Amino acid sequence: MLKGGILNGQLLRVLGETGHKDLLLVSDAGMPLPKDVERVDLSLVPGIPAYTDVLQAVVDDIMVEKAFLAEEVKTISPKMHAKILEILKPTGCEIEYVPHVELKQIMQTTRACIRSGEFTGYANVILQAGVSYGGDAER
Repeated sequence: MLKGGILNGQLLRVLGETGHKDLLLVSDAGMPLPKDVERVDLSLVPGIPAYTDVLQAVVDDIMVEKAFLAEEVKTISPKMHAKILEILKPTGCEIEYVPHVELKQIMQTTRACIRSGEFTGYANVILQAGVSYGGDAER
């Protein structure tokens, strides 16, 4: 049995199989997910699990080099936007804002979509995986 961290087996597998440059969507409950992309649906009831809890757990387990956010989140859900930036800040990742329509196009190329129970609009981030090493590694 796992001691802590992410407990969902499907999510653990998806994160473990994610490689450098792969894209993962962490979405709110209402995002229309693509049919041909693997779904990890964590939603239970409105607000559970919270978007920020899911995003934090994912960011704690993978290297993130870039994040795509919908431009609209800044004005429509500014409190959620601030929380997302707070979670992403320690990663040092590049943040790129795109129109929501474009975010949905990028979503079509994601490795998997992770759905939360969040009911706050535009709480969607596409994470681009980084690597946890560089240069020559010593043993």
